[in-house]
Amino acid sequence: MSAPSLQAFQDQVSELLLRHRSLLDVLSKTGQSNASVNRAVTKAITECGCIELHATKQSFDMGADLEQAKQLAGTHVNGQLCENCREAVSSEIGRNLFYLSAMANLLDIQLDEVVDKESQKCSTLGLFNLS
Repeated sequence: MSAPSLQAFQDQVSELLLRHRSLLDVLSKTGQSNASVNRAVTKAITECGCIELHATKQSFDMGADLEQAKQLAGTHVNGQLCENCREAVSSEIGRNLFYLSAMANLLDIQLDEVVDKESQKCSTLGLFNLS
């Protein structure tokens, strides 16, 4: 079974969204769902412990090539999400995507176009796209 396109997902969200048709409602639900993603990741660290966070200053060697720089720049994450935490985080990301799709629908923005433009920008700007 193939994954639905972004447009198909947006169409599905449009049909399902009944309660939160107001842009203000969708904005607040997007913020709330984003906080839920953060909370699910935090719980994986603080309650389950399947992943650990070891944040330190990122060090970069100005003489390093791109591959070496990628190796030097860490994610600060040690371990992997367990099955339960992966499901929780994935579920919250899905809900967040739902409300982002709803916002895009209300503002007449096509997510597939957004992804295409961002991908083109990444390809064109390369390393200069880093923020």
